Amino acid sequence: MKRTIIIAVLALFTIVEAKAQKSEIFAPGGKAIKGYDPVAFFKESKPVKGADSLSYTWKEATWLFSTRQNLEAFKADPDKYAPQYGGYCAYGLTQGHKAPTQTDTWTVVNDKLYFNYNSKVKELWTKDQPALIKTADEKWPEIKGQ
Repeated sequence: MKRTIIIAVLALFTIVEAKAQKSEIFAPGGKAIKGYDPVAFFKESKPVKGADSLSYTWKEATWLFSTRQNLEAFKADPDKYAPQYGGYCAYGLTQGHKAPTQTDTWTVVNDKLYFNYNSKVKELWTKDQPALIKTADEKWPEIKGQ
Protein backbone atom coordinates (compact mmCIF):
# COMPACT_ATOMS: atom_id res chain seq x y z
CA MET A 1 0.00 0.00 0.00
CA LYS A 2 2.78 2.46 0.93
CA ARG A 3 4.56 1.71 -2.32
CA THR A 4 1.40 2.46 -4.35
CA ILE A 5 0.98 5.80 -2.57
CA ILE A 6 4.64 6.72 -3.15
CA ILE A 7 4.37 5.83 -6.85
CA ALA A 8 1.16 7.86 -7.17
CA VAL A 9 2.75 10.90 -5.49
CA LEU A 10 5.85 10.66 -7.69
CA ALA A 11 3.68 10.39 -10.80
CA LEU A 12 1.71 13.45 -9.73
CA PHE A 13 4.90 15.49 -9.19
CA THR A 14 6.20 14.39 -12.59
CA ILE A 15 2.98 15.48 -14.29
CA VAL A 16 2.93 18.82 -12.46
CA GLU A 17 6.60 19.51 -13.28
CA ALA A 18 6.12 18.57 -16.95
CA LYS A 19 3.10 20.88 -17.18
CA ALA A 20 4.98 23.69 -15.43
CA GLN A 21 7.84 23.47 -17.91
CA LYS A 22 5.46 23.56 -20.89
CA SER A 23 4.17 26.88 -19.62
CA GLU A 24 5.80 30.06 -20.88
CA ILE A 25 6.12 31.19 -17.25
CA PHE A 26 7.93 29.12 -14.61
CA ALA A 27 5.22 29.08 -11.96
CA PRO A 28 5.38 26.18 -9.50
CA GLY A 29 1.99 25.88 -7.85
CA GLY A 30 0.68 28.50 -10.27
CA LYS A 31 2.74 31.32 -8.70
CA ALA A 32 5.34 33.07 -10.83
CA ILE A 33 8.76 33.46 -9.21
CA LYS A 34 7.57 31.19 -6.39
CA GLY A 35 5.40 34.01 -5.07
CA TYR A 36 8.08 36.70 -4.95
CA ASP A 37 7.39 40.28 -6.06
CA PRO A 38 9.06 40.87 -9.47
CA VAL A 39 9.09 44.66 -9.03
CA ALA A 40 10.94 44.43 -5.70
CA PHE A 41 14.02 43.01 -7.43
CA PHE A 42 14.31 46.36 -9.21
CA LYS A 43 13.10 48.77 -6.51
CA GLU A 44 14.52 47.10 -3.40
CA SER A 45 17.40 45.11 -4.95
CA LYS A 46 16.37 41.96 -3.10
CA PRO A 47 13.79 39.17 -3.17
CA VAL A 48 10.61 40.13 -1.32
CA LYS A 49 7.69 37.73 -0.84
CA GLY A 50 4.44 38.88 -2.35
CA ALA A 51 1.04 38.67 -0.67
CA ASP A 52 -1.86 36.58 -1.93
CA SER A 53 -4.08 39.64 -1.45
CA LEU A 54 -1.96 41.58 -3.98
CA SER A 55 -2.08 39.32 -7.02
CA TYR A 56 -2.38 39.75 -10.76
CA THR A 57 -2.81 37.11 -13.47
CA TRP A 58 -0.60 37.55 -16.51
CA LYS A 59 0.36 34.93 -19.10
CA GLU A 60 -1.62 32.25 -17.24
CA ALA A 61 0.40 32.67 -14.03
CA THR A 62 -0.38 34.42 -10.76
CA TRP A 63 2.07 37.15 -9.85
CA LEU A 64 2.24 38.32 -6.23
CA PHE A 65 3.33 41.72 -4.96
CA SER A 66 4.46 43.15 -1.64
CA THR A 67 2.85 46.57 -2.16
CA ARG A 68 -0.06 48.04 -4.09
CA GLN A 69 2.43 50.36 -5.87
CA ASN A 70 4.45 47.39 -7.15
CA LEU A 71 1.27 45.68 -8.35
CA GLU A 72 0.23 48.81 -10.25
CA ALA A 73 3.72 49.23 -11.75
CA PHE A 74 3.65 45.64 -13.01
CA LYS A 75 0.13 45.97 -14.42
CA ALA A 76 1.20 49.12 -16.31
CA ASP A 77 4.24 47.41 -17.90
CA PRO A 78 4.62 43.67 -17.14
CA ASP A 79 7.35 43.18 -19.75
CA LYS A 80 9.53 45.68 -17.88
CA TYR A 81 9.42 43.71 -14.62
CA ALA A 82 8.77 40.08 -15.55
CA PRO A 83 11.89 37.91 -15.58
CA GLN A 84 13.43 37.05 -18.91
CA TYR A 85 12.63 33.64 -20.37
CA GLY A 86 9.54 33.36 -18.20
CA GLY A 87 11.67 32.96 -15.08
CA TYR A 88 13.33 29.77 -16.31
CA CYS A 89 17.10 29.42 -15.93
CA ALA A 90 18.87 31.86 -18.23
CA TYR A 91 21.90 29.58 -18.52
CA GLY A 92 19.71 26.56 -19.24
CA LEU A 93 18.22 28.41 -22.20
CA THR A 94 21.71 28.75 -23.69
CA GLN A 95 21.92 24.96 -23.51
CA GLY A 96 18.60 24.63 -25.34
CA HIS A 97 16.21 23.71 -22.53
CA LYS A 98 14.02 25.09 -19.77
CA ALA A 99 15.19 24.52 -16.22
CA PRO A 100 13.62 25.52 -12.89
CA THR A 101 15.20 28.31 -10.88
CA GLN A 102 15.93 29.44 -7.35
CA THR A 103 14.87 32.92 -6.29
CA ASP A 104 18.22 33.72 -4.65
CA THR A 105 20.03 33.39 -8.00
CA TRP A 106 18.57 36.59 -9.44
CA THR A 107 20.51 39.18 -11.42
CA VAL A 108 19.47 42.41 -13.11
CA VAL A 109 21.44 43.13 -16.30
CA ASN A 110 20.59 46.14 -18.46
CA ASP A 111 17.27 46.58 -16.63
CA LYS A 112 16.24 42.95 -17.25
CA LEU A 113 15.66 40.35 -14.53
CA TYR A 114 17.25 36.90 -14.88
CA PHE A 115 17.24 33.76 -12.73
CA ASN A 116 19.42 30.65 -12.67
CA TYR A 117 19.02 27.02 -11.61
CA ASN A 118 21.32 27.35 -8.58
CA SER A 119 24.36 29.32 -7.37
CA LYS A 120 26.87 27.14 -9.27
CA VAL A 121 25.01 27.74 -12.52
CA LYS A 122 24.83 31.46 -11.69
CA GLU A 123 28.64 31.47 -11.49
CA LEU A 124 28.81 30.07 -15.03
CA TRP A 125 26.20 32.62 -16.13
CA THR A 126 28.12 35.60 -14.76
CA LYS A 127 31.36 34.69 -16.55
CA ASP A 128 30.11 35.80 -19.98
CA GLN A 129 26.66 37.31 -19.57
CA PRO A 130 26.55 39.37 -22.79
CA ALA A 131 27.26 36.35 -25.03
CA LEU A 132 25.01 34.07 -23.00
CA ILE A 133 22.14 36.57 -23.07
CA LYS A 134 22.48 36.83 -26.84
CA THR A 135 22.36 33.02 -27.19
CA ALA A 136 19.39 32.66 -24.80
CA ASP A 137 17.52 35.48 -26.57
CA GLU A 138 17.97 33.64 -29.88
CA LYS A 139 16.79 30.30 -28.48
CA TRP A 140 13.85 31.52 -26.35
CA PRO A 141 11.26 31.93 -29.17
CA GLU A 142 11.68 28.28 -30.12
CA ILE A 143 11.91 26.89 -26.58
CA LYS A 144 9.23 28.91 -24.75
CA GLY A 145 6.29 26.81 -25.94
CA GLN A 146 7.92 23.45 -25.31
